[in-house]
Amino acid sequence: MSSMNETKNVRARLILEVIGKPPEHLTATLEGLIKKMSEEKGVKIIGEKIKEPVLMKDSKEFYTTFAEIEIEVEEVLLLAELMFKYMPAHIEIISPEFITLENNGWNEILNELVRKLHGYDEVARVLQMQSAKMQRRIRELEEKYEPKKENSEEKK
Repeated sequence: MSSMNETKNVRARLILEVIGKPPEHLTATLEGLIKKMSEEKGVKIIGEKIKEPVLMKDSKEFYTTFAEIEIEVEEVLLLAELMFKYMPAHIEIISPEFITLENNGWNEILNELVRKLHGYDEVARVLQMQSAKMQRRIRELEEKYEPKKENSEEKK
């Protein structure tokens, strides 16, 4: 919860990028993300522009596009939450020029950051363990199914 001394009504511009195919799916995905963002409590969409998808350089099948979204959030914490939830490629605070945030506000933002980082760390650790297990299994299968060098040398 923010106090009376903290800055309210922060206006920002976000850029959301997507890559994939078919191109019409990218536009629909961005439209869906903007709609979902507009339904977030304390978030107001001021304006939006979705660029037409273009074929990526060095690709014959994948397209890329982006949406530029101007928003107003009731408090800075909401901007941080949007950052973690929607992972924009770029964030620009338009106004106000100066933002006041008390310790409690910083605590909320930093704890949200730490919570997300711990979640990503957990996923990374699980993937590392799964990768190590698959690599062991592959080595076992290679040892089991590869012809022994000794046998092939004996036949010479």
